[in-house]
Amino acid sequence: IFKKNIPIVLDFDDAIWVKDVSEVNKKLAWFKNEKKIEQILPLCTHVTCGNSYLHDYAKKFNSNVSIIPSTVDTDHYVPIKRKFDKKVKIGWVGSHTTIKHFEKILNVFKKIKVKYEENVEFIVVGDENYKNTELDIKVLKWENKKEVELFNSFDIGVMPLPNNEWTKGKCGMKGLLYMSVGIPAVISAVGMNNDIIEDGVDGFLPFGEDQWFDVLSKLIEDPILRKNVGAMGRDKVVKKYSKDSVKDLYLNLYKSL
Repeated sequence: IFKKNIPIVLDFDDAIWVKDVSEVNKKLAWFKNEKKIEQILPLCTHVTCGNSYLHDYAKKFNSNVSIIPSTVDTDHYVPIKRKFDKKVKIGWVGSHTTIKHFEKILNVFKKIKVKYEENVEFIVVGDENYKNTELDIKVLKWENKKEVELFNSFDIGVMPLPNNEWTKGKCGMKGLLYMSVGIPAVISAVGMNNDIIEDGVDGFLPFGEDQWFDVLSKLIEDPILRKNVGAMGRDKVVKKYSKDSVKDLYLNLYKSL
């Protein structure tokens, strides 16, 4: 394609040059050639990526790089009218390869369960085989056609992450989806998450187990806080991270090529 002088645009939203191996996919790790990105980037007419960390990497190989954040179709991902139930549902969405991130703060979740007992429920969507009897976690299958319904089934959305080269490249999509349906997003202060959320206003960026415990406790005990922060999060996504908010950026870029 490059030799035919056809413009190539590459868009990426992960640190795909970093080898990220889990227990689940380690047998196939040899199949992933994380170095090929270095060969592809110089061939591109333009590169778009989701955050400044990815941008700085791409600039090593190509001078034509733009940051366009990950976005949500906010006409599809919409909040439902919520009833204030005594049982507060704390939810996480992911896969069997990323369940390790959910487990990063299991100690916090255990303390929350001890403190609030039957007034809190943990929901994991995506890894059907996951079990944790101590937390009595409700595990649900991920289905694309039910995704909006699944996100709306939470009262609080969590996204714990380690701070490493792989997670610095992530573009906060899970947090954006929580926010898009009007639930408070509680996500680790890592990489792009710091740009997406104004801590305590349209979401929360706890650092360390004590802060995670404090933030989750406040949200569990205060339904009005959940409602207000969720509404501010939804407003932020519509204005800055919706499909409509970036469509002109993409269109003008493609037309320029």
